[in-house]
Amino acid sequence: MTALAPTTHLGRDAEAGLRPRHKALLLLGAFVALVALKHLLPAGLVRPPDWVILPVGQWLSAAFEFLREDLGLEAVTRLFAGFVAWHLEILGNLLLGGRGGLGLPALPWTVIAVSGFMIGYALQGWRLAALSGGVFVYLALFGQWRYAMETLSLIAVSAPLAVLAGLALGIAAARHPRLEAALMPLLNVMQSMPHFAYLIPVVVFFGVGDHAGAVATAIFATPPMVRMTLLGMRRLPPEVVEAGMMAGATRWQRLRHVEVPTAREDILVGVNQVIMQCLAMVVIASFIGAPGLGYRLLLALQSLKIGTALELGVSIVLIAITLDRCSKAWVERRPVHDAAERPWHERHRTLLVWLGLVALAFAAASLHPWAYEVPRRQALSTAPFWDAIVDWTTVALFEPAHQLRTMLSLHVLIPLRDLYLYLPFAAVALAAAGGGYLVGGLRSALVCLGFVAFVALTGWWDRAMITLYMVSFAVFVCLALGLPLGIWASRSDGRGRRVLLLCDTFQTFPSFIYLIPMVMLFQVNDVAAIGAVIIYAMIPIVRYTVEGMRSVPSSLHEAVRMAGADGRQRLLNMELPMALPHILVGINQTIMFALFMVIIAAFIGTQDLGQELMRALSANDIGKGLTLGLCVASIGLLFDHILTEWARRRKAALGLA
Repeated sequence: MTALAPTTHLGRDAEAGLRPRHKALLLLGAFVALVALKHLLPAGLVRPPDWVILPVGQWLSAAFEFLREDLGLEAVTRLFAGFVAWHLEILGNLLLGGRGGLGLPALPWTVIAVSGFMIGYALQGWRLAALSGGVFVYLALFGQWRYAMETLSLIAVSAPLAVLAGLALGIAAARHPRLEAALMPLLNVMQSMPHFAYLIPVVVFFGVGDHAGAVATAIFATPPMVRMTLLGMRRLPPEVVEAGMMAGATRWQRLRHVEVPTAREDILVGVNQVIMQCLAMVVIASFIGAPGLGYRLLLALQSLKIGTALELGVSIVLIAITLDRCSKAWVERRPVHDAAERPWHERHRTLLVWLGLVALAFAAASLHPWAYEVPRRQALSTAPFWDAIVDWTTVALFEPAHQLRTMLSLHVLIPLRDLYLYLPFAAVALAAAGGGYLVGGLRSALVCLGFVAFVALTGWWDRAMITLYMVSFAVFVCLALGLPLGIWASRSDGRGRRVLLLCDTFQTFPSFIYLIPMVMLFQVNDVAAIGAVIIYAMIPIVRYTVEGMRSVPSSLHEAVRMAGADGRQRLLNMELPMALPHILVGINQTIMFALFMVIIAAFIGTQDLGQELMRALSANDIGKGLTLGLCVASIGLLFDHILTEWARRRKAALGLA
């Protein structure tokens, strides 16, 4: 284990006789002392005094007002909004008919269903074809067609915008290191910002409506595309680029015919992430007027119509799974280079079959109105079925759920929230800076202290501590359940595949879906909110634990067995230390997922930053909204920095860096 040498500050500590464990104990002792002696501390160390609170919200509002009024940016954004609205109108006419000034008839649902069937078949065969075609049949027969088409038109406009913007920025960043250095912090902040924070500036510059929802969705979905494009361009083999140069290709020709095709797999993974991020914003964008399934789900949740909400949620989940499977199949599908001598009809057999099925669908639509559009009043509905399940669950589980809610609220959550609110500002700052120092030295300590200071100086300290209490409790439960589950699943290839498949499936669910069963069981309170956070945030820790445990080399397993170690010793002394870098990434993602879900859970009535963020959205207060969003991002980036530095050190210690 000589690879520990690169961590030079550890060597200096050891030489000085102060080991990292001793430093951690000293920091813990100082933290406990500050908490215990809170009543003796100056008021400025308990809570930041009013005179140091910075008017960040006013500064941000003034900056956006300057951009909008003085620089005339609003005119540009309104022009772009018209461009987006025009595309939404075209798609709306194709999918729904008679919208705007075009007044075109809609395509029959059977045409769209057979098109989905053939897309699935072309990408991965009969199974995906049955899924993609069957989902459209379900949406038509069960009365969700119009809402689903509004949602798909929103995604069909916002996803290409995000892909094009991310592709251009990723390629530019790969070629210009200074641009990459400027983009990375911005992308980190954007991916740590809660969904609601994107809506307020969009409303200011683009107004409200479906076009504003499409713009907000595209902005939210762009960062993963930038990252995956940059990753793909960085991983280009030098000999491939050199071959293009030696062939005399121009920069544009190399980019189009050599670099982008070679980075195809990473870029398509980015497209998959864009689509899933767009679906994650479906419900959120409805807050600013985006129509579709998300808007209907929002109305159902507001009126506590759980059966209707579940029916809409199932539709969103089916669309999400279909788009996820199709986009992943596109990633895995390799380009086929047909021989020139093959007849045209053989090379385009799938296209010809699709054209034939489309012709049959149009013919059926002209013969029977149900093949054109299923009347909503005559459509099937699963809402009564879900309502019956809700009623039975409410009656059968009312007493256990009530007891669990009361016990958690009175004996766990309320005392924990009060403890977090009791903590002095100085103690929290010391804990953050100390954690940064232990994993990354003085620089990391200052970075972590800066994140804490930003939250404190904005004046939202108590709200941030309530957010932190909910996130920390949810993450604790996720780790307590997810780590053993991941270790258990990793012991068998079959179990591992099934668990990872479940993780993939649950990760496609839009976040609002997780609120429905929790509200059904626990009504509207912190227990329901934290329960939804736990379900949503457990996915990454299970996934990365499985992948980390399975990444341990089999040769190392064999060597430890031959040394006579039993199962417990192998787990504690070999497998978990080797898998720790993966597990730390999983913990990092779990914290991020928990933060996002805590903010979304504000919809059912919490008292954290998310609740204030929703109030800022309703008041169209751009400065307050962005300030709150940056506070959430600061909390996320604080943990991200500590865990990333810890994972980097572990990789260096294991010789993996």
